[in-house]
Amino acid sequence: MKIYVVYDSESGHTEQVATSIARGARTVDGANVFIKHVNEADVRDLADMDAIVWGCPGHFGSISAGLKQWIDKLGYIWARGELVGKVGAVFCTTATVHGGIEATMLNLITPMLHQGMIIAGLPANLPENALYGSYYGVGVTCPVEGTEDLLSRDMFKRGLLLGEFLGRRVAYITGALKQGRSQFPDLSFEPCR
Repeated sequence: MKIYVVYDSESGHTEQVATSIARGARTVDGANVFIKHVNEADVRDLADMDAIVWGCPGHFGSISAGLKQWIDKLGYIWARGELVGKVGAVFCTTATVHGGIEATMLNLITPMLHQGMIIAGLPANLPENALYGSYYGVGVTCPVEGTEDLLSRDMFKRGLLLGEFLGRRVAYITGALKQGRSQFPDLSFEPCR
């Protein structure tokens, strides 16, 4: 199974989360993970993937300009239904606790829903997620640069662990869907005639 992780990152924190997601996905047998910065990612590669995870720094509760511009190139893929039935997941980072993490993730999920993708979030039965997480994906508060703020550094480390959980979850769900497609090959849900 092919999993594509696409990220926008400005100071390296979001890239670390993307790397943790890729690391978690790679622990699942059969997962072939591709990780690319949005400037190097090609939207045409998405049709060949089984799962797509994208993320960025949250900009005032919304998608970063770099990732938004990339997502806006998905129109022709949408018109051909090339992402229908693929697994999707999202992640983001912010500089402050409650700095728009969930709003950003909801904004990241919306284009996936328009594409007909199946969204994988994180469940509440993960103690780390219940204490510090989100059900929409992985949202991580970044350490304050130039300080020794132990709380923000600890929260960031926990966020990277949640990234590994999300990567593993995406890989398991993708594997199960691929296996199940032998019984139900058409996930495009053509209208009944």
